[in-house]
Amino acid sequence: MEWKITDGLTDYDEAVAFMEARAAAIAAGEAEECIWLLEHPPLYTAGTSARPADLTDPDRFPVYDSKRGGQYTYHGPGQRVVYVMLDVGKRGHDVRRFVQQLEEWVIAALAEFNIRGEIREGRVGVWVKREDKPLTLGGQPAEDKIAAIGIRLRKWVSFHGISINVEPDLSHFSGIVPCGITEYGVTSLVDLGLPVTMGDVDVALRQSFEQVFGAD
Repeated sequence: MEWKITDGLTDYDEAVAFMEARAAAIAAGEAEECIWLLEHPPLYTAGTSARPADLTDPDRFPVYDSKRGGQYTYHGPGQRVVYVMLDVGKRGHDVRRFVQQLEEWVIAALAEFNIRGEIREGRVGVWVKREDKPLTLGGQPAEDKIAAIGIRLRKWVSFHGISINVEPDLSHFSGIVPCGITEYGVTSLVDLGLPVTMGDVDVALRQSFEQVFGAD
């Protein structure tokens, strides 16, 4: 498997073109699987379930239609985007299980920093409890989203993937309703008080990958 890390900011269209070509090559048996770690300039992407009303500030940043699952999400500097070009066919042809593994991978990586990430039924992504914040309007403990997940499969090879908030400008999320959820907010590792670098997160991702997916 190739682990690819790109410094600087990667154009979204260029990233999609790379992923599509690599996924096709993997499906054809002409390339190895690939995990690509990068950052994008500020932008919004609309997944296949995106609702137009959830784009509340359409002129703020470029908006890209994405064929991944999910709704609107934000990408930008300080956020580690993890594009996963993996052969789901040889991993059991189980899409639901594959998404669960991606969630488990994020949770295991966060645990390296003593952050407890959790999954919530009906809410895509990985969440952290915020006991330092007031209760929600429904009287529930406050929770913030720290990672988003959205994939697409073509010929049983995945692309798109995960985004983990390391130190993005959290105000940039205000131009959308992230993943269609209004009652909860977003956070980042640095917002939670951890002086974590992108390199630290990359190491945690690499170490925890084998725990979830087996040797790479």
